[in-house]
This record gives sequence, C-alpha cells and structure tokens, in this order.
Amino acid sequence: MTGSTPAPFTADDYRARMERAARSAADAGLAGLLVAPGPDMVWLTGYTPTAVTERLTVLVLAPGRAPVLVVPTLEAPDAEHAAGATALTLRDWTDGKDPYAVTAALLDDHGRFGISDNTWAMHLLGLQRTLPGTSYASLTDALPMLRAVKDAAELELLAAAGAAADRAFEEIRKVPFAGRRESDVGHDLADLLRRFGHSQVDFTIVGSGPNGANPHHEVGDRVIQDGDMVVLDFGGLKDGYGSDTTRTVHVGEPTEEERTVHDIVRAAQEEGFRAVRPGVACQEVDRAARAVITDAGYGAYFIHRTGHGIGVTTHEPPYMIEGEEQLLVPGMCFSVEPGIYLPGRFGVRIEDIVTVTEDGGRRLNNTTREMVIVD
Repeated sequence: MTGSTPAPFTADDYRARMERAARSAADAGLAGLLVAPGPDMVWLTGYTPTAVTERLTVLVLAPGRAPVLVVPTLEAPDAEHAAGATALTLRDWTDGKDPYAVTAALLDDHGRFGISDNTWAMHLLGLQRTLPGTSYASLTDALPMLRAVKDAAELELLAAAGAAADRAFEEIRKVPFAGRRESDVGHDLADLLRRFGHSQVDFTIVGSGPNGANPHHEVGDRVIQDGDMVVLDFGGLKDGYGSDTTRTVHVGEPTEEERTVHDIVRAAQEEGFRAVRPGVACQEVDRAARAVITDAGYGAYFIHRTGHGIGVTTHEPPYMIEGEEQLLVPGMCFSVEPGIYLPGRFGVRIEDIVTVTEDGGRRLNNTTREMVIVD
C-alpha cells in the first residue's frame, strides 16, 4: 500500500521557482546561475537527463532574461517532455559544435555566476576558457537557502515520505533481530521503504552493539546478539522528496546504563525540537540538544551536528550546527538527531524530520521515541 498519488508539479510551479532563483541570484550580486544535471535542475525544471555524460547540459538563469536550457541535440526530445519545459527555451547543440560557445553567448562575459556544486570540472574549465573574464561561486556558498523553504505541496510530499518511513519502522520492529546479520535487517528495511512507496532507498544503517558507536556504520556481516543496542537510521526518496529517521532499539532487556543513555538522547532530541521556531538561528537547535547531553556528562560522545536540511535530496542546507546563524523560516525542513556514541560499546541516536511552522515546529516522524524492545 503506497497511498494516493500526489498531483505533479506544473510548468507554472517550475516557472515560479526559476524566477525566484534568478531574483535570488541578483540579490546575491550574481549575474546569473548555471545549473548542471542534479537536484537543483530537477527542482527548477523537472528535467533529469536519461544519462549524465561528457556532453554539456546546463540551465542558464539570469535576472530579466528567459531561462535557457542548453542540451545536446540527441537529448533534446527528452528535455522537451520535462514538466517545466514550456517555462524555458531549449538551445541544443550538435556533436562537433562547441557547447561552451553556445553557452557563452547567453552570459555576461565579465559576470560572476553561481554554479551548481555537482558541475563537472571539465565543463567549468571549458566555460572559463571561453569566457576568461567570468568568475564562479558554488551554489552552496552563494545561495545556500535556494531550496530550503518548502511550499505547501512540497511539505505535503515530505510529510508523506516521513509517514512511509514511520510505517517501515513499525514493521521492522516486529522482525527477529537476534541471530541475524545487520545486512539481513538492512535488506528488510529497504524492502519496507519500497513497499510503502519509496522509489529510491538512500541508506539503511543497522549499527548493532559496538557498531552503533559509528554514526555512519551502515550495515555489515556482524550477527546481532541478545543484549545489543541497535541503531536503525534509514531513508530515501518517495515521489521525489526525502525521508530520514532514526530509532534505537534493544534486543532483549537493556541494562540500567543503556536505558539512561537512551533517556538522555531522547531528552536532547526533545529539547532540540522545542528550540525550533521562526527567527531562531540554526545553531540554537544544536545548542539546545547538545546542552542536555553535555550536562549529563556525555558531551565528548556527541560527535556530529544536530541536523541537516532535507528536500529533493536527503541531505541539504540548512544545517543545525554551531556557527550557523541562518534564521529559521516557516517551511524549512530538517532533521533533529542528537546521539551518544560510546566507542567499542554501543550508540544511541533518535531522529525526526521537523518543519518550521508559523509559531514553532512540527514533526514529520511520529513513531515512539521511547526505548523499543525487539526479539
């Protein structure tokens, strides 16, 4: 059961995004944006090339100008069928022609441009060679909040992805853990995410016992044992938008120390969530969660940021980390995921995706954050 199919984004939706991006570029002092195939192009145009090759494909956005998508001629038919195609102009180039000259004709030859982070070096160097007076800044540095504030339709998709991940957790807690490999449980998790509507599984972390003390352990061949704490962190894309949730379960009855550590992380996650409201700096969410763990004496064992943004990718700006002074705005979505990691012993992490509302925050994951006992 995958739930109802959401209404697709329209050409008008993509037109509005491209116009907003061009305005943001102007506000940042840029002459325009150059967007290569990847998450930014999908979000702005709805277009994903069937194959990303050495042939240049780039979306050119500039204030006061119509958007132009430069594509190889052999890929133009696919580009013409993209959801946002009618909101832009296609400029194709054939093999044997210079794609950088085609693109250069659309650019200010002394402009500074934002360029998507996943642009191939050969393409950036080709543009610089053709237009030596231009300069470039990565979109993460120049416009880190470009995709950060979600509209109502995007929030609905993120909520549906979160609900699907929650259903996967409710099912995985019923399966046997003891005596099975981490990779077996990880395979179960991936199957459940797909069953509940995910088209793409990005990660299924199953960190049992001492492996749970490595936040990005993923899965291994370790056989899960009775008495293990097990970190389950999993997510991917459903209808183009991400899920990411973590719950830490225990095989059999936990020790008093294990319960204590779990309770501390649960309290830290709650304080991080309570810190979410418009006008608060991202770093305050990190500070709120970290203070609980530090005050309990485990500060040295919380070894990562408290959260990351999520949208058409499972990790994107903004980041809940010390030093990030970006203010929270209604519509931002990000994780709140503190943890404690005791090397050689066990780890605990609890994670929800949270969206900023007009007066606070709303969780997009709603499974229990209490200790769950599994077999």
